[in-house]
Amino acid sequence: MYEDGTELLSIGALSRLTGVCVKTIRNWSDQDLLPPTARTPAGYRLYGPDAPARLEIVRSLRDLGVGTAAIRAVLHRERTLADTAARSADALDAQIAALRAQRAVLRAVAAGGTAAEELPQMTRLARLTAEERRRIVADVIDDALDGVPAPAYRSGLLAATPDLPDDPTPDQLHAWNELALLVRDPEFRAALRRLAVYSARTAPGTVAPALHSSPTGETAADIEAAERVAALMHARAEAAVADGIAPDSPAAEPIVAELVAAWLPTQKAPPAEDAPPAEDGPVTRTRLLEQLETVAEPLVARYWRLLCTATGRPAPPRWETAGAWTAAALRAHRTPVLVDRAAFGAPDPERVLYAYQRVVHAVGALVAQVRPADLARPTPCADWTVRELLDHMVWESLMVTSIAEGAPRTDHTADHLGDDPRAAFEESARAALAAFRSSGMTERTFGPYEAPGALLVQQVVVELLAHGGDLARALGAPTALAPEVAEETLEAARRIYGAAPRTEGGSFAPERPAPPGAAAADRLAAFLGREV
Repeated sequence: MYEDGTELLSIGALSRLTGVCVKTIRNWSDQDLLPPTARTPAGYRLYGPDAPARLEIVRSLRDLGVGTAAIRAVLHRERTLADTAARSADALDAQIAALRAQRAVLRAVAAGGTAAEELPQMTRLARLTAEERRRIVADVIDDALDGVPAPAYRSGLLAATPDLPDDPTPDQLHAWNELALLVRDPEFRAALRRLAVYSARTAPGTVAPALHSSPTGETAADIEAAERVAALMHARAEAAVADGIAPDSPAAEPIVAELVAAWLPTQKAPPAEDAPPAEDGPVTRTRLLEQLETVAEPLVARYWRLLCTATGRPAPPRWETAGAWTAAALRAHRTPVLVDRAAFGAPDPERVLYAYQRVVHAVGALVAQVRPADLARPTPCADWTVRELLDHMVWESLMVTSIAEGAPRTDHTADHLGDDPRAAFEESARAALAAFRSSGMTERTFGPYEAPGALLVQQVVVELLAHGGDLARALGAPTALAPEVAEETLEAARRIYGAAPRTEGGSFAPERPAPPGAAAADRLAAFLGREV
């Protein structure tokens, strides 16, 4: 029953009927969302029979986050409900995006690795729209490639600009933050320009897309073919490193020939040439080497890895190891040759194991003399201190052990010495000898060229004896090591490496003369390029 005996409701009655408090009804009335139909002589508001339904509409729209002005426009029929809903949904999308960006930043900070001074920039970058993110990278590409006639390369780069997901993970946000800093680096822009210039000079026909996932505008078939070749290069080079094949050793030649043969069909003539390379030879190998060296831009490779992380795409393979090995192998083997597999020899397994034991014993005696203060001393190996030399010798034994066990190691750059170099050297040698015997390594063959396992052990003997001489020179100790096996080790080195060119990135410097009457270990050092 209406309080005044009519069909009008007092504000209290409307509140009781709808469950909306009097204060809220009064506020909405003052904002012209629910105007009273009349007032009592005392000035109290009275509402008509349509007020409960109107109030429910207002309440629903308010619960959905629609603003007062928009609700008023709907109630006054100045705007349709559908239009208002669409506009409010768009505004809500923007708010949600902002909240997601805030949450992503907070999660990234909570995950660690964010310095306080990095927080403002990370927050600003996280709030950018997809178009603003693309514009940052597009401006850099336009500036870096200005004046370079490489439209296909440019369009390929622009087609792969970063697009963060709506709710990025901390890793994705960190990657985007680092990428935004990287593109400002003048060295990065210079690297992009070098690749563009190369693309303009030689396109089409480059392995750059497969090496760094960077498009060049070639057809899908061209890119697929280049990616297959790059995958083969990566696999063969990584396997060669794992198998201990030096890039300038005879065993590398068949791998180089296989890679060149696979690469040749993907090549087309650059604008300045009448025909692409047709067969393996010095010119062809030089051109492939030039491609590898040109696309070996660490900052550009970093850009693609960050881009993949930020967008959630699969990361391209890392090319540092495979690229360096393949380039060194091409420099060492500019001219195709038929590998004389007799150069591999057929070492007597037991004699090889004996030589390993004797060299380890002689070098181990030197390692035992190393004091902590000696670890920082220079050695005949360029840029290596005594500690780094010891670490390399331990790695040699660890690596050949892992080959024997069928699980080649990849932690070449790790610290293999720890706090006790002597213990590390002795333990690696013990483990290697045990693995050689238990696995039957010296009776097996390894790698696509089927090198005898005894030859791989013999290579380690050569390395340990040569580096043992380096250690002796660094310590001022006698260098005539392991005389009972040094002569045969020298002969093995001549057989294995005698035909190998001494080139940049190779294993050894040019051979030097040895003094008359020099011990076999010293003559080995001279053969491998040491001053004795």
